[in-house]
Amino acid sequence: MAVVVLLPSLLATEAGGRNRFEVEASTTGGALRELPIRGLLFDEQDELRPLVNVYVDREDIRSGDGIETTLSGDETIRVVAAIAGG
Repeated sequence: MAVVVLLPSLLATEAGGRNRFEVEASTTGGALRELPIRGLLFDEQDELRPLVNVYVDREDIRSGDGIETTLSGDETIRVVAAIAGG
């Protein structure tokens, strides 16, 4: 099932300038792993990095099943990368 993944411009730059992807996946984590920026989203333990926020149809995945959130195929996934500094 195809879902749409939208990236912010900061991450789109790293994805070859593309900010919209259609990918086949049954979970949110599966969809994110299909992206060319997978290494920026996941750490060495294959966990979503703490400063990466993901929303499926405007719902924060961390308030539900996380990267195991099930997809039916008509959702839009939005990746929002927080910026931290000191």
